[in-house]
Amino acid sequence: MEKTTGESPAFTSHQIIIIAILALLQFTVILDFMVISPLGDILMKTLNMTTANFGFAVSAYAFSAGISGLLAAGFADKFDRKKLLMFFYTGFIIGTVFCALSTSYTMLLLARIVTGLFGGVIGSVSLAIVTDLFVIHQRGRVMGFIQMAFATSQILGIPIGLYCANHWGWHSSFLMIAGLGVLILIAIITQMEAINKHLELQLDKSPFVHLWHTLSNKQYQIGFASIAFLSVGGFMLQPFGSAFLVNNIHISQLELPMVFFFTGLSVLFIMPLVGKLSDKISKFKLFAGGSVISIVMILIYTNLDPIPLWEIVVINMILFMGIMSRMIPATTLNTAIPEMKDRGAYMSISSSLQQIAGGIGAVFAGYIVHQKTKSAPLENYDILGYVIAVITLSTVFLIWRVNQLVKSKEKALKV
Repeated sequence: MEKTTGESPAFTSHQIIIIAILALLQFTVILDFMVISPLGDILMKTLNMTTANFGFAVSAYAFSAGISGLLAAGFADKFDRKKLLMFFYTGFIIGTVFCALSTSYTMLLLARIVTGLFGGVIGSVSLAIVTDLFVIHQRGRVMGFIQMAFATSQILGIPIGLYCANHWGWHSSFLMIAGLGVLILIAIITQMEAINKHLELQLDKSPFVHLWHTLSNKQYQIGFASIAFLSVGGFMLQPFGSAFLVNNIHISQLELPMVFFFTGLSVLFIMPLVGKLSDKISKFKLFAGGSVISIVMILIYTNLDPIPLWEIVVINMILFMGIMSRMIPATTLNTAIPEMKDRGAYMSISSSLQQIAGGIGAVFAGYIVHQKTKSAPLENYDILGYVIAVITLSTVFLIWRVNQLVKSKEKALKV
């Protein structure tokens, strides 16, 4: 049973290595998903896709990731977490290579499904590893470092990916991710120790019984709902970001890397700060504050007319600072809900529902937003902003419920 004191224990050298590996791992997984958004304008024009087609291309990864996560949930606590991570990450790398080899919309759609089948489980296994190896008062800092993968993917990954796409074709962006993935896989194999203490606590013999017991837990269901809602807004906003900037704000393809670079740079600075704050102050208050910033900036962003590049950069920086200020405290609170024996299953189900809900969001966004021709401005982007604002408000209530559950659990442990 974990101790819950107000102290923040120092990391051991092995823990530091684990944090580095998981951060780099998340970098490739996040980049693989995120790079399709800045490549969106290129892909829609090159592969002759409509906004609805592109919405399906984005959601194909999410839906397959969600389904595979649910199927794997019952088995997630039955194996060494290191072996699970190696298996699914290998499949993710293979799927990414298939994305690079795609020559049509249909091929890309199928490749995204394959990548999602494996990539969708990686996040939940990583979270289970974090929860197993780090006490609750370390996890905020750990999640802060791991979530920095988001910022790093914007500062380095997306600009480099766009540079490769502009010079060697969009296929090269996925090849870059796959190549880096191979190096990280080698690090997992050679540096990570077996993670199997949870195997001693298993009571359910059948993986499907274990899955059902986790799904039917009333307290767990609140956590599932909060994380699912949390992902919808991001999935609705991100896919059409580059198309909006190019066709509505008149930012050129060559200027896009600058937007993502400076946005990621701002997030890189705020991530460690948010991680430390989430270990010291109320995680819910931090989440609520980030939500307010997000709503205001989303409404401004989705109603923009053509403005200078520097103004877009500033707006994006503040917007993503708000978004990231929500992710760390919400994710950290969510890791405190399950018991150790259920963590793998809980994280898998949570990740699956997050992906499925996000996929639904991307599909709806594809139907809300319209584009008459390949180079015409996107229509109804402002409506998209209003919908996301309402969803964000709903998430604040759900995270408040999660926060109440975590408080009750901590009181019980102290007694």
